[in-house]
Amino acid sequence: MTQPAPVVVSPVEEKDAWPALFALCLGFFMILVDSTIVSVATPAIISDLHADVNAVVWVTSAYLLAYAVPVLITGRLGDRFGPKRLYMTGLTVFTLASLWCGLTGTVELLIVARVVQGLGASMMTPQTMAIITRIFPAARRGTAMALWGATAGVATLVGPILGGILVDAAGWEWIFFINVPVGMIGLVLAARLVPTLETHSHRFDWLGVALSGVGMFLLVFGIQEGHQYNWSPAIWAMIGSGVVVLGLFVFWQARNTREPLVPLALFRDRNFSLANVAISVMGFAITALAIPIMLWAQVVRGLSPTRSALLLVPMAIMTILLARPVGQLTDRAHPRYITGFGFAATIVSLVWLSREMTPDVAIAQIIGPMVLLGIGNAFIWAPNSATATRNLPVQQAGAGAGIYNATRQVGAVLGSAAIAVLIDARLAAEGLPAFDGTGSSGGALPAQFVDGFSQAMASSMLLPAAVLVLGLIASLMFERPRHAGFSAAASAASESAAPSSAG
Repeated sequence: MTQPAPVVVSPVEEKDAWPALFALCLGFFMILVDSTIVSVATPAIISDLHADVNAVVWVTSAYLLAYAVPVLITGRLGDRFGPKRLYMTGLTVFTLASLWCGLTGTVELLIVARVVQGLGASMMTPQTMAIITRIFPAARRGTAMALWGATAGVATLVGPILGGILVDAAGWEWIFFINVPVGMIGLVLAARLVPTLETHSHRFDWLGVALSGVGMFLLVFGIQEGHQYNWSPAIWAMIGSGVVVLGLFVFWQARNTREPLVPLALFRDRNFSLANVAISVMGFAITALAIPIMLWAQVVRGLSPTRSALLLVPMAIMTILLARPVGQLTDRAHPRYITGFGFAATIVSLVWLSREMTPDVAIAQIIGPMVLLGIGNAFIWAPNSATATRNLPVQQAGAGAGIYNATRQVGAVLGSAAIAVLIDARLAAEGLPAFDGTGSSGGALPAQFVDGFSQAMASSMLLPAAVLVLGLIASLMFERPRHAGFSAAASAASESAAPSSAG
């Protein structure tokens, strides 16, 4: 097979790349919001559909599972059939499934519709990152990734805020109906603004597809549902089987001399490997930290879902405000200093927040750590994404994007499972029963349990802080980007500041 010619971005194409990026970010924002938007609607769905808590938990679990499992495959499909075509197909599936979600009358049909919605999201996500990699030159990719990274960071936080507003104002169905007009606008913008890029004729690795799909399903399902099944032997067997199957998948990828689903040669790039570690840690932390914050706000402080979610606003605002300047810095400064600062700031913010989460703290005292958390987010999402993809060959952009998003999703699933186990353990240590989700808005907790519950939530915040240390270590090992457009002056300054640690 002949090697495709490298894509050269001309000034006209580069000018047109920015509208394309905005169009892609609209769809990307929508699918990430749906990862967290259901959480505040849980009581309303339980009441309206006469379901129990475990069934409604599956409304989110089914979406995350269908989103995470196929993402390696869909990244490769974008290379084969064109990222624009697959993105628009996924957006169509996602939009129609959103309408289906809002129209369902039973929790079982809602779960099925969420599976379809997750499949649509899995088709879209790798394409956004792959298109950015292909339409922006390496020297300016950091600025472009800033918008993509800010979208990822903010969307996971906006979900609970938007969900609370929509549930309070119009009903739970509107957390899904809102996607229909947004999806239609996204389709029009994508059709008009996103360029049709050349495809690359890949041999499809069907054995790799089967092994990765089965392995990812067993691992993600086992981790995600382990808490619901009290970590029974069957769950551990499922997780172990998933690890074994994924091990066989990696072995097959190494032995496949034709064209593997995941080119392991990508991991020879030091920055790509380290960025995958960092983003999995970030996915873990962002998913884990929101749960104890929301429980503390609603159960201890008696705030409504909407008011509780508004505590996240300072973080979202800082992430948005810093997106552009951090993106410009990403194209000039050594990535280890940018992302290292981001991880350090995020760790400090979570420890600070843990100390402030007391029953009688003034809400204004939460603003400081939230602002710092937003600053840390801004210095991680975009620089880490740009660092991961900057050295990738364009014909493997889809495969690289699929790997990167798969590790992020697996990290998020791990975070969700781990924080649930830790919260129950901390509640037991405080002499409290496991929290079942009832009475979560309005201060229904008896007065004698408030201090213990508050302490359990505050100490749980230290788990994501501890895990982020792994991301800090990985980010400090980044090497200097190899592309010609990287600022020589910035590189020289970085090297002179730390001559013993040059990448």
